[in-house]
Amino acid sequence: MKLCSVPGVHIVVMGCGRVGSTLAHHLERLDHSVAVIDQDPNAFRRLGDAFKGKTIAGIGFDRDTLEAAGIEGADAFAAVSSGDNSNIIAARVARETFGVGYVVARIYDPRRAEVYERLGIPTIATVPWTAGRLLKNLLGGTIDEEWRDPTGEIVMLHVVLAESWVGHRITAFEAATGTRVALMSRFGRGELPGPHTVIQAGDELHVTATDELAEAVRSAASEGPVGGLH
Repeated sequence: MKLCSVPGVHIVVMGCGRVGSTLAHHLERLDHSVAVIDQDPNAFRRLGDAFKGKTIAGIGFDRDTLEAAGIEGADAFAAVSSGDNSNIIAARVARETFGVGYVVARIYDPRRAEVYERLGIPTIATVPWTAGRLLKNLLGGTIDEEWRDPTGEIVMLHVVLAESWVGHRITAFEAATGTRVALMSRFGRGELPGPHTVIQAGDELHVTATDELAEAVRSAASEGPVGGLH
């Protein structure tokens, strides 16, 4: 059962920046009990007068602060402050000391994400998500980010090809971009491409790549094959 489907649970949010305040308001609209922690009391102004939850000024991984926020009866904890170290320490305290079942931590450095995932703490890698949104806005509809692994290193792109790719093999696109085509959509159905799969009109590719290869994917998808690629 998803936590959001259970009415009236108590959730503690550490960090009252734009993300934390938005999250707190959203949770409150879902009829959950919310407590927000921040070191800066002025940060609570973002919540506005309509916010009915608790606000606790203090360090988010301090035991007394967490207890004041009701962590002992909390069903979930979100660490979304501006500091990676503070977020992960607070998340670990919530999980390991207080036994909170649902814990998530915001993280700016995606290289740390895999380490934290191994500790059983899901992370949201802020920078890769923002980069993905920027790519979508800058590059238009030719490619669109569909998924990103927890480390932020590998991305799956939805790619719409130029008509000039029709008749060429999938392997030619892979060679031109240095990427791997994980699957393709053809006539509304998913297919696993093989080494001899030929691109047909209307095919859409789902390509695994890195951010460094995104420009090569965009160029190849929109400009078509170069030279004798088949």
